[in-house]
Amino acid sequence: MSRLFWRWYADRQFHKWEKTVLWDMVEPYRPPRSFAPLVGTYIAAFYTGVVAAAVTEQLYKEKYWEDHPGEAVPIMPPKF
Repeated sequence: MSRLFWRWYADRQFHKWEKTVLWDMVEPYRPPRSFAPLVGTYIAAFYTGVVAAAVTEQLYKEKYWEDHPGEAVPIMPPKF
């Protein structure tokens, strides 16, 4: 009985080592992580900035029209 136990234990240890070696060989060939979440975040940030700039410019125009009715609105000065 103990001989079967030690045979089972030795086989298990060998196969565990074999699996580790196999995955160590396969690891460099795995595909890289996806950039989709990062690209999605950058796109969302870009369009958030575009919408914010449009809203800011519209508020600038409305305030200028209140102070100077009927005049052409000059180009908004940069805010940085």
